[in-house]
Formats: sequence, C-alpha cells, structure tokens
Amino acid sequence: MGDVANSSIEFHPKPQQQREAPHAGGFGCTLAELCSLMELRGAEALQKVQETYGDVGGLCRRLKTSPTEGDLLPADGVLIQGNDLKIDESSLTGESDHVRKSADKDPMLLSGTHVMEGSGRMVVTAVGVNSQTGIIFTLLGAGGEEEKKDKKGKQQDGAMESSQTKAKKQDGAVAMEMQPLKSAEGGETEEREKKKANVPKKEKSVLQGKLTKLAVQIGKAGLVMSAVTVIILALYFVIETFVVDGRAWLAECTPVYVQYFVKFFIIGVTVLVVAVPEGLPLAVTISLAYSVKKMMRDNNLVRHLDACETMGNATAICSDKTGTLTTNRMTVVQSYLGDTHYKEVPAPSALTPKILDLLVHAISINSAYTTKILPPEKEGALPRQVGNKTECALLGFVLDLKQDFQPVREQIPEDKLYKVYTFNSVRKSMSTVIRMPDSGFRLFSKGASEILLKKCTNILNSNGELRSFRPRDRDDMVQKIIEPMACDGLRTICIAYRDFSAAQEPDWDNENEVVGDLTCIAVVGIEDPVRPEVPEAIRKCQRAGITVRMVTGDNINTARAIAAKCGIIQPGEDFLCLEGKEFNRRIRNEKGEIEQERLDKVWPKLRVLARSSPTDKHTLVKGIIDSNTGEQRQVVAVTGDGTNDGPALKKADVGFAMGIAGTDVAKEASDIILTDDNFTSIVKAVMWGRNVYDSISKFLQFQLTVNVVAVIVAFTGACITQDSPLKAVQMLWVNLIMDTFASLALATEPPTESLLLRKPYGRDKPLISRTMMKNILGHAVYQLTTIFTLLFVGELFFDIDSGRNAPLHSPPSEHYTIIFNTFVMMQLFNEINARKIHGERNVFHGIFGNPIFCTIVLGTFAIQIVIVQFGGKPFSCSPLSTEQWLWCLFVGAGELVWGQVIATIPTSQLKCLKEAGHGPGKDEMTDEELAEGEEEIDHAERELRRGQILWFRGLNRIQTQIRVVKAFRSSLYEGLEKPESKTSIHNFMATPEFLINDYTHNIPLIDDTDVDENEERLRAPPPPSPNQNNNAIDSGVYLTTRGTKSATSSVFSSRPGSPLHSVETSL
Repeated sequence: MGDVANSSIEFHPKPQQQREAPHAGGFGCTLAELCSLMELRGAEALQKVQETYGDVGGLCRRLKTSPTEGDLLPADGVLIQGNDLKIDESSLTGESDHVRKSADKDPMLLSGTHVMEGSGRMVVTAVGVNSQTGIIFTLLGAGGEEEKKDKKGKQQDGAMESSQTKAKKQDGAVAMEMQPLKSAEGGETEEREKKKANVPKKEKSVLQGKLTKLAVQIGKAGLVMSAVTVIILALYFVIETFVVDGRAWLAECTPVYVQYFVKFFIIGVTVLVVAVPEGLPLAVTISLAYSVKKMMRDNNLVRHLDACETMGNATAICSDKTGTLTTNRMTVVQSYLGDTHYKEVPAPSALTPKILDLLVHAISINSAYTTKILPPEKEGALPRQVGNKTECALLGFVLDLKQDFQPVREQIPEDKLYKVYTFNSVRKSMSTVIRMPDSGFRLFSKGASEILLKKCTNILNSNGELRSFRPRDRDDMVQKIIEPMACDGLRTICIAYRDFSAAQEPDWDNENEVVGDLTCIAVVGIEDPVRPEVPEAIRKCQRAGITVRMVTGDNINTARAIAAKCGIIQPGEDFLCLEGKEFNRRIRNEKGEIEQERLDKVWPKLRVLARSSPTDKHTLVKGIIDSNTGEQRQVVAVTGDGTNDGPALKKADVGFAMGIAGTDVAKEASDIILTDDNFTSIVKAVMWGRNVYDSISKFLQFQLTVNVVAVIVAFTGACITQDSPLKAVQMLWVNLIMDTFASLALATEPPTESLLLRKPYGRDKPLISRTMMKNILGHAVYQLTTIFTLLFVGELFFDIDSGRNAPLHSPPSEHYTIIFNTFVMMQLFNEINARKIHGERNVFHGIFGNPIFCTIVLGTFAIQIVIVQFGGKPFSCSPLSTEQWLWCLFVGAGELVWGQVIATIPTSQLKCLKEAGHGPGKDEMTDEELAEGEEEIDHAERELRRGQILWFRGLNRIQTQIRVVKAFRSSLYEGLEKPESKTSIHNFMATPEFLINDYTHNIPLIDDTDVDENEERLRAPPPPSPNQNNNAIDSGVYLTTRGTKSATSSVFSSRPGSPLHSVETSL
C-alpha cells in the first residue's frame, strides 16, 4: 500500500589521531543533532529543519541514502517527498486517528509505525537502538545481554580503547558511553558493583516473602522442640537406669543402650520432620501452576508466575481506553433518518426504500474505494476494517442495515467517478460526483454535521420526500439531535446529496457553488463503543475495593464520556478528569521537577487522564506505587497495547498487554497477556490471584493444626511414656497427608464470585488471620483432648491391653493403632473444615466443584484402611475390628461438629489471639537482605536501570563531575533548560527530573557508599591542574563544532534524547 522509503546509513568513525571532527562518520550532522531533531513534531520540526539545513532537501544532501520500499517503517526518518501520506502512529502514541505527513508540515516519520495510505520517500536519521522503538526496547531491558557482552573483558586501564572499539561496532553508529570515575575508590566500587550485578537475583513476591518468614519461624520452633524431646528422653533414660535403678554401664549392654538412644534420636527427627512445613513451597507451586493453567481458559496468558498472587492484592488498575475498554472499531451507534432519531441501528423495514437506497449509494460511492470491510481472519472474530476508520464505520452501518456496498462499487467503479472533492481539514467534507443514466449528475457529500447542515436547504422526511430545511429547523436539529449526540461523546457526520440536470451543468471548479443547496439524507453519530461486558466488570472491581483509572491519548471530552459509560466516574462523586498538560502542571514545582507531595494530592481523586504521553502514564504509575498516603502501599496493575505503554507496564506491579492489538514491546514488558484484549479478563485475574492467596491460607490452617497436635503429642507422649504414641513411619504418613496431598487438595479450589465481595488484603496483611488462629487452636484443643484421653484411658474404654511403656521390640498394639487411626480420621475431616477460612458455616459449599479434593480425601481414607488392616509391623499397626473403626470415624466426624462450635465464638471477643505470617519488615532485615530485597521487590525498577547502559550507575559519579560541568555553565544550561516538545517518546527519560543539574536527583542511586564518598570529594577544592576533563575527542567520539564553541560544550548543548547517548567524561 505505502511506498515510504527505508534507507540505511553507514557511519564511519574517524581515526583516533584526527583531533578535529567536524562531522560524525563523514556526514554533515551528528548523531546527537539527529536525535534532538527526531524529538520535535509538526511546525517545530519544520522550523528546526529550515533553520539548520535550509529544507529537507538540504538534510538529504548531508546524508547519503539508498531507498527501498516497505509498509512498516523500520527506522526513524524525515519525509523528503510524499503523496497523500497517512501514517498509523497508534503503536507509539496511542492516537487512533491516522496522521497526515508532508514535507512542508509534519515530516517526522517514526520506526514501528505503519503506512496506511499514500506513498513517499524518506531519509533515515536513526536505526537500531537509536530509533524510537529501539530506545523503548532499551528502556525495557532488552539491551541487557548486549550490555553484558560489551562489559566483558573491559579493564579499568583500557576503558577508553574498548569504548572506541565498541563505538565502531554498535549498529554502525557512533556510540557514546559514560565512563566510571577512574580513582582507587571508584575502581573498588566498580568491582563491587560488578560482583553484585553478576549474582543472579531471584524475584521474591509478597506471598513468598511472608511464607519464607513463617516457614523459618515454624522450622526454628520445631528444631527447638525436637532437640528438647531428645534431651528429655535421654536424660529420663539415663537418670532412671543409672541413678534410680543404680545399674552400672556394662560393655555387653552397650548395644542395647545404643538402640535406646537411636530410638530417641529417631523420635526427635520425627518431631522435626513433622514440625517443618516443607509442604509450603509445594502448595505455592501447585496453586500457582494450577491457576496459570486455568487462567489460560479465562484468556490470561501468565508470563511471570508471581503476577498471579500479586494481582489478588491489586488496589488500582490504570487502563488504556482504546481496545481495552472499547472495541477499537469506530461504529455508528445513533442515527437520524426520515425525521426519526434512532438510538440503535434501525431495522431496514423501518426505512422507506428511497431513503435506504440513497443512503447506501451515498456511503458506498462517497468513500475511498480502498476502505473496505473484509471477512474475519479467525472464526468467531469480528470483520476486519481496512482503511479510514470513519468510513469503515459508515460501511459497517450499511452492513448493519442488511445491505451491501460492494455491488454498488462494482456498478460504479472508481474510474467512472466524474469528480471527487477529497476530504481535507479546511473543507471538513468529502464530495463525489457521478453521471446519472439521464445524462444528469448527482453529488454525494459527507462531512462534519456543523459544516454540512449549513449547506442543506432540504431534508428527506419519513416518506422519503423533500421538505424545506430552514435555519430555524437547523437550530432545532442541532439542539435536539446533534448536541445530545455530542454529549454522549459521539462524532456526528452528515450525509447529503444534490441532483444536477444535464442542462444546468455547473462549473465544477467552483466548489462552493457545487457543494451547496444540498438535501440532507441522514445524520449519524459515530464512536468507538464500550465493550458490552466492561461496565459490569468495572462495577465488580469497585465492589472489590479496586479503583479503576482511564489513561488515554484521546481528547478529554471523549474520554470523559466513555468513562461515564463504563462506570469509572459516577454522578455526584468527587473525581478529577485531567489532560496531560494540566496533570504535569499540578505535580511539578517551579523548577519542573515532580514532587511526590503534589502528586499525592492529585492521584487519589484522579479517574481520567486524557491526552497523556508515555511519560505521564509512567509518572502516574510510579507516583501511586511510591505514595505513602494510605495505610499500606498501593498495588498497581496497568493495561496497555502500544509501544508507548511499555515503560508503565514494566514499572507496574502487574502489567497486562493486549494479545491481539498489542505490540511486541508491550508484550515483552508485561506480566500477563490478555489473549482476548478484554477488560473482563482482568477481573478473572483478580479472582484467581485472590484464590491463590486463599488457597495458601487454607493449606496453612490445615497444616499448622496438624503440626501443633503432632508435635505436642510426640513431645508429651515421649516425655511421659518414654515412647511417642505416633511412631516414626506413622508420622511420615501423616506428614505425607498434610503436606503433599493436602497441598494438592486445598490449592486446587476453584475461585468464586464471593472473592470479589471483599477488599484487597494488602501487602502487610498477615497470612494467618485471627479467625484462622482461632480455628487452628480450637481444633488443636479438640484433637489433643481426644488423643490424650485415648492415650491414658483408651484401653479401659475399648477393653484392650495398654500400649504404654511397652518393651523395645514389642509387637504393635491395638491401643496405639486406635490412637493413630483416630488421629488420621480427625485430619481427614478437618481438611473439609479447612476449606473455609473466613468463619463460614457451610464447609461443604462447592465441594463437588473440586473433584481433586474429593478424590484425595477418599483416596487417603482407602489407603488408611490398607495401612491399618495390612500394614503390620512396618507401620506399627494392628488390625482393628469394625466397632473400633466406627468409633474412630465417629470421633473424626466430631471435627465437623466442633468446627460449628468454633464458628459460633466471635473472633472479636478473643483479644488474646495474635496474627502471624506478616511480611518481613525493613527493620528486621540485614543490610545484605535489604540490598537484595531492593532488586527482588522492585524488579521493574531493576529492568529500567539495566537497559540504560550505565546511566543510573553513572549518576552518582556525575555528582562529582558537576564541578567540571559548572565551568561550562553559560553554554551548557542554555541548551539543557530550553523548553522542549514532550510529545515524543524520545523524551521518556528526558523530563526535567532526569536532567543533569544542581537539584537533588529523584533517581535512587545503586550504591549509597559512593554518595558519601562523592560528597566528601565535592567539598574538597578541585586540584589546580589544566583542564583535562574532556576526553570525548580522545575516545573516538566526533562532534560537530561551530565557531569558538568547544567540543565539550557541543556535547552538552546538544543533549541527546536517549540515555544511551550519555556523555563520556572522567576526572
């Protein structure tokens, strides 16, 4: 379709000995100049080109080009010559409308954008990592591997030479890289940082952090209990044998004594094994893996496992508008036909044949023939819209009326059109003239309703007949039809026609005369409609305590109308709808820096951010995450489909990319990909996230009950009876039930809608709530009472031999088998109780919806029967009678009744209960853990840092170099503080808070020790030596110089828009 030229530029860096380098790589402009040029748009860009190069031809003469053709622009460039060129920049800017490009108005072409109409030739100004798309990829850490390769083998003394070699290799472009400060301390710091960077960091989610801390605490308690058990058993045996009984240690008795000590040690190990919750990691893994598999069915493709449970804690969602909340398909939703205002598409039978025929012909003929609606690519998908989106909406209207535009176009092909007045911004209409069979002419016209209605003198009534359309009628129509449509956020289009007889052929060049005295056929209202399921999904989010914000590049009126339809803003609420400029004005101080305090006043009420740039979206997300205004830190999810959404997706706690409309950059930056591009899938992700959290809590409630009971029984029994009532093999079977099987059963519970009826837990919420603690201790009391009753008086109740104080190798007793069997039965029934953790009474609700749970409970029961009846000596079991089995089952089922008793006790009355499983606090972490945690917790920040080629790591050294920079202040800040256009993606990191200046940097430094060292050096006076600070020329970086301006000032004054182009200086 498009013939825009793509050209390649080869850079040839000058040899090092050449001190003066007027042009980079033999060209008449530097890389920095080209980058700063690509930041500009429209009139600003044109003015810059004219001032610097004369015109685009002058720029072309500076650069040698070899054009080739392509629809997707692979590089940034400047348009030299174009014919009705239209570019789809939605992947970069989020703007849905096509942008018209011309050499004299807006010549800037960006990589990653699509040519939709027309043709042209461009001169390439940036490729690879220097292009718009390349810079965003770099920000997202895509260049991390290259950076590692480049750093490999780099030594302190040979830094300059390696930099020069790198400059020759990197995409054939002149690469400028910041060098670290070459001092003894700096060298050590660099080595320290290198070591730190080489250690692979493992991401640790909030849930993993809480579980790790809880597991360590339980493990320590278990270790202490097991050690105490072994010590007490050993001391009891030694005192009773050698002190009380007064026996001497005989050599021949040594093997017997050793066996006793081994038995004590085995009991101690058993207590430890039962106490340590090794099933926790398994439960987390099973729950996450199961959720990820099921989420695929709900159109959520999870890229990072921990994103599942993080989504359950989400408190805010910043959503894109186009394609996520709306269908991304312009559609006619209202129409005015035959004196009737239709709020929906009318039935064809409701219109007279004459109106219907005129409407179909007017739309089919008076549209670009390249605009069409094609069948869907996949079954079940929507038809594909090709060409101008407004015309596609009108053609879709024809199809909705059960008519077809293709036969009309075949009847009157494009070459038979008599005259076409194409659409432009001045006339705001498009008109087409066709010759009628009677040698007369008919003109079809469509355009903005406020323009075209003024040219209408007639209108078709309900019978398809002409009636007069006076100014008074027009005003009435504007008030009753046009304004209500505009209030609903619709774009109104008027469709009209006019007939000319063969005798009165007008002067076709006199457009004002031709396009006048029209007859109005219809007025239609067009919008990108809200997805039908979105309002309900947003209501669910709000009920679940999640605030939904719309961040879009569209205009404020459309955004507000869509937000109202979605339910994001409600009448009577206190909310803010801001444009990007107003948002920046409110959050920045006089120096242009973002202040968190100002941002904290804006974001809580902000619901719609319109006309927002990529920087605005990233700033908003970062500001919400960094805010300390609430009781706990906000957990932010972000949706996006365009390249411009990449940085915000990466920064967010959970990033959602669109699977259909999303670009590769957005998908690379995301945690979850929505395969159906639908907002409702996000609600499903919230449900699954909360379900993961609840599943782990259910498992914990069950396991800790078993832990408490098993450890106390083993410890107390061993101390009182010299033997554990639960033998080692039996304990391991119990451990298997409560770890592996229970984690599989409880971690696979399906989510329910009730999960969305509560607020998010928050990052600081403990894993074990007071209600769960009540359940754990309550059931432990029941189980311990039962076990100890059976242990000490069970033989009298069942009329069997006592198993207490049995000799070393005695056969299994029925007494201890009943205790073991009753204990397992209580765990099986308590597993049913553990399905509910919020005090619900009906523990069987939804139990048959989880076949895995039913299978595991019944399977465990069957295996228990086999172990008891046929386990024999290996399991220390003696077969039980039917009556004994029924009593064991009866006592076990008592757990369900006891659960109802516990649920009756109000948690609020039990003030003594404490919560457990808080996340690790900062004061409890060592310095190493904090440094590690900084990267583990904020993985997005790490990715942003890594991709910027030592930019952030060099910032702490820049503070030292500011002394040197101040010497050039007069020429330096003149270039730095000049206001610039913020519409370019190049400016993502070039906003005022990232400028190299005297103000405090808002960017966290990697190594705090460097800051202190640098501050001390800053206080010391600089050595009185000749200025040898500028090594730019020595290191093979060539810059254009004019007049007396030094190479150094040229470096700083032409500040690049990309962090990759950092200045190479050293002190």
